[in-house]
Amino acid sequence: MPVRFGRMRPLLFSAARGVVTSSAAMQQRRRISRMSNAILVVGGGFAGLTAAIEAAELGHDVYIVEKSPWLGGRVAQLNKYFPKLCPPSCGLEIQFQRIRKNPRVKFFTQAEVVGFSGVKGDYTVKVRIEPRRTAPHNVDFSLLASSLDGESPSEFDFGLSKRKALYKAMPFAFPSRYTLDTQTLSKADTARVAGNQFLDVAEAPREIELGVGAVVIATGWKPYDVTRLSNLGAGNVKNCISNMQMERLASPCGPTGGRITRPTDGRRPHHVAFVQCAGSRDQNHLNYCSYICCMATLKQCQYIAEQSPDTQITVYYIDMRAPGRYVKVLEKVKAMPNVHFVKGKVADVVQAAGDKVRLTAEDAVSGEKLTLDYDLVVLATGMQPSLAGEDAPLPLPLDEEGFVAGGEEAGIFAAGCARMPLDVMRSAQSGTAAALKAVQTVKGR
Repeated sequence: MPVRFGRMRPLLFSAARGVVTSSAAMQQRRRISRMSNAILVVGGGFAGLTAAIEAAELGHDVYIVEKSPWLGGRVAQLNKYFPKLCPPSCGLEIQFQRIRKNPRVKFFTQAEVVGFSGVKGDYTVKVRIEPRRTAPHNVDFSLLASSLDGESPSEFDFGLSKRKALYKAMPFAFPSRYTLDTQTLSKADTARVAGNQFLDVAEAPREIELGVGAVVIATGWKPYDVTRLSNLGAGNVKNCISNMQMERLASPCGPTGGRITRPTDGRRPHHVAFVQCAGSRDQNHLNYCSYICCMATLKQCQYIAEQSPDTQITVYYIDMRAPGRYVKVLEKVKAMPNVHFVKGKVADVVQAAGDKVRLTAEDAVSGEKLTLDYDLVVLATGMQPSLAGEDAPLPLPLDEEGFVAGGEEAGIFAAGCARMPLDVMRSAQSGTAAALKAVQTVKGR
């Protein structure tokens, strides 16, 4: 749906008295009465949560609109995150607790902005909310869910596992409610859930309107689509996974209970390779450095070494980037006897016998061409803004890569990875900055 900014009607002043004329004054009073101190946050990841909480604790009503069934964003899918290598529940539980205690924060999950009109300080936002089909309070559906037959690939686990039609993605999900996917129900499942007083299979989508004065865009990022990387297997090579899939394998609440194994046979890999800049710094894919990929690989090398100290790990890289204090992590991993670094770009990834992965690369230091087989290969895929290739929910200026590149003059502020590639800590900092700008906008209108 095309959306446009409305125009503020110019004020008419009397040259003799220097005051607003009666007709214009009446219009202006009506306009001011509709001005809102509320702030909309689009996206419920770490940056969006931070922005919402900061604005609410300064006394403003805040609405979070999140398209997934739960808040937490990409951080919720990680095993651990920098700088302290905490599990995601650590930082997210603190944010969730702050939301629970603050009545000024209201959130809508499985929701998207579908309409947007007005002017800075006076926006009307139309939000479409998809049905969750479960009771509004926390009901334990674990027994019923396990009895269902229908299954779909788990979006949360990036296809490494399957989920039931009635599911909750993680133990610390917030809100702590199941969601029912009727498309996954089998005929027998439909009969099992029929008549359950806490389920409403017929629940329909609904739309609401919100009045806000400023907007924070915190739509986050998505992993670059590996199916576009034809030279790196295009997602078809067995036991060649993405770095986010590795996070799910290492997570205690992931598909293997935290055991890093090969997806094909569940066996522990003895030889693992990481391919850096998989799609990044490439004019045919992502033309920029995704900032976090090197650090993600260094972190994942430690995951493997902790579980299996004798597993041999090779990291193929163009440049290893460890910004600021993270250089200590690079030094630590380089000192590990089972981790080897090869400066050189990987040219080819293909299937080999025994479900191994054959990798071809050139060692840029020795000039030697390498062709080696590995039990598991991890592609360090780049960070792409979620808005890339999508219809933006608001009239936003996006750069050629899909990052938000303006809008502040209209009271719309980008935070986190909607603005540029960032780690969790800097995403939170940008969320705070965006919240302060939004607060200044609604206060100074």
